[in-house]
Amino acid sequence: MGLIELLGLAGSISLLSGWRLYATVLVTGLAMRTGWVPLPDHLEMLTVLANPWVIGIAGVGAVIEFLADKVMWLDSAWDAVNSLARPVGGALLALAIVDPSDPTWQVVAFLLGGGAAFAAHAGKASARAAVNTSPEPVSNVLVSTAEDVATVGLLALAIANPIAAAIIATVLLVLSIALIVVVGRTVKRLLHGKRGPPDPA
Repeated sequence: MGLIELLGLAGSISLLSGWRLYATVLVTGLAMRTGWVPLPDHLEMLTVLANPWVIGIAGVGAVIEFLADKVMWLDSAWDAVNSLARPVGGALLALAIVDPSDPTWQVVAFLLGGGAAFAAHAGKASARAAVNTSPEPVSNVLVSTAEDVATVGLLALAIANPIAAAIIATVLLVLSIALIVVVGRTVKRLLHGKRGPPDPA
C-alpha cells in the first residue's frame, strides 16, 4: 500500500468512527480475525482490534449505539456522551494504520484522524439534532438506519479498496462540513426569527 492509499484508509476509518465508533472497530476487528483484511507488516498494531475481548466490547457498544440512536433525543444524548470518545478513537485508529517508523506521519495521522472523526461526529450530531425537531419518530429511525448501512458499507469498501478509501474520505469530509454549515445557518435563522424585528421605539 502506498502512502496515499494508507492515508485514504486512515481517513475513511477515522471519519466513519465519527459516525459509529463501535461498529467501525467491530467490523474492522471481525474482518481482520476472519482474514478478510490481509495486513502489511507495518500494520500489525491493528491486530489488537482482532482480539476477542476488543471485538466483544465493540459488539456490546455497537448494539447499545444501534438502539440508542433510534430513539428521539436519546440519540443526541448519546452523541454528547461520545463527543470525546469518537474523535480520540478516530485519531488512534488513524495512528495505528500509518507506518510507526515515521514519527512525522504518525503525528500527522493522529491529528488529521482526530480532526476528521470530530468533523464527522459534529456533522452527525448537528444533523440528528435538527431531525429531532420533527414531531414524528419515523424520520429519526430512517436517518439512523441509513447511517448504519452507510457506515458498514463504506467501511467494507474502504477496507477492500484502498484507492476508493481516499475518495470516500474526501466525500465524507466534505459532507460532514456541509452538514455543520447547513445546520448552523438553520439554527441562526431560527434564533433570528424568534427574536423578531427590532422595536422601532
